[in-house]
Amino acid sequence: MMKMRFSLVSTAAALLLPAMAFAQGNNGFGGSNTGSSNSCSSLPSHAQLKAALDAAVSAETSGLNLHMWATMVDRDGIVCAIAFSGADRGAQWPGSRVISAQKANTANSFSLDSSSALAGSGAATGLSLSTANLYSAVQPGGSLFGLQESNPVAEDEAYKGPSSNFGKPNDPLVGEKVGGVNVFGGGLALYASGKKLVGGVGLSGDTSCADHNIAWRVRKNLGLDHLSGVGGVADPAHPDNMIQDIVDNPTGGTGKSTSGFGHPKCLNNGDPTVLPAVQP
Repeated sequence: MMKMRFSLVSTAAALLLPAMAFAQGNNGFGGSNTGSSNSCSSLPSHAQLKAALDAAVSAETSGLNLHMWATMVDRDGIVCAIAFSGADRGAQWPGSRVISAQKANTANSFSLDSSSALAGSGAATGLSLSTANLYSAVQPGGSLFGLQESNPVAEDEAYKGPSSNFGKPNDPLVGEKVGGVNVFGGGLALYASGKKLVGGVGLSGDTSCADHNIAWRVRKNLGLDHLSGVGGVADPAHPDNMIQDIVDNPTGGTGKSTSGFGHPKCLNNGDPTVLPAVQP
């Protein structure tokens, strides 16, 4: 009987250990994601994201001047860290936690680096698209209409508790793929040294214009804005910047963007053209 019990315990342990190792490898803090060269372990920590967020919120007072949520994902779309700038999780809009994760996922999912180029196709210098750049193209009649419905949020992962851990290093969403597509300002791709795309960051909690401006400052503070020379739809010093060129539609309905990548202006609108230039 003792031998049988020992055998059962040993078998159970053998089955559980690989699963435990996989879970630890995906938590983004002290482990790498299996099979991924762009894992959370190579990205800033929760503490670094929190510090970058706090500094960015202090520097940007456009919009409603509210506190913010920030989410960072790796190149595979795995959530690496979620932070908030207020005193507690209720000091900023609770709904913005998942929106920030959507934005991070979107910017990462629809951006490229030079490794995409092969056999005459691909983006030779990369292509960075912010969530703000997608706004006009997804409007009715736009070339990307319906994009926002294409990758639904993983609801079981996005809303699982305990809520008391939201925004902390052990946020339940860390280590999970959130999915989702968001098409207004606040999401930016992250480019490391060598213009290597390593993930995305998403901000939410204010107007979409303020979200974008704060996200820009967070990325700058993290040192993951090596986009000089990377392709984009804005100017070379700000390749994936918000473009506010929407004019009234004379026939009514949604306004028209001159560039095709425009975003509306917002309440107490900040000027995105004065944001810091990206670095080489």
